[in-house]
Amino acid sequence: MEKNNGLERVLEQLRLYEHPLLAFDAREKGDSVEVIIRFKNPDIPVHTYYFDLHPRDLEHPQFEWTFQRQLYDCLHDYLIEMFTRTPQNRTERQREGL
Repeated sequence: MEKNNGLERVLEQLRLYEHPLLAFDAREKGDSVEVIIRFKNPDIPVHTYYFDLHPRDLEHPQFEWTFQRQLYDCLHDYLIEMFTRTPQNRTERQREGL
């Protein structure tokens, strides 16, 4: 599969997804396609999330399903990374009396 075809295939899939908080995009990255997940509200300083789809991912016979699974897994990771405090922040909890 040519790089342009892989990118177009990912962009076609991303057009099927709409989210009130997140925007999706993709770009070529060497032989891979980099998927970009961005928080829509620029007033809240949240990082942008990136993940790569490799040629084997792009050529998978069940690409639509494997793409969805990977996208959902990454969305989970991204939302978890947005926490500003968790129970694991013991030093901060002690400092703030929590």
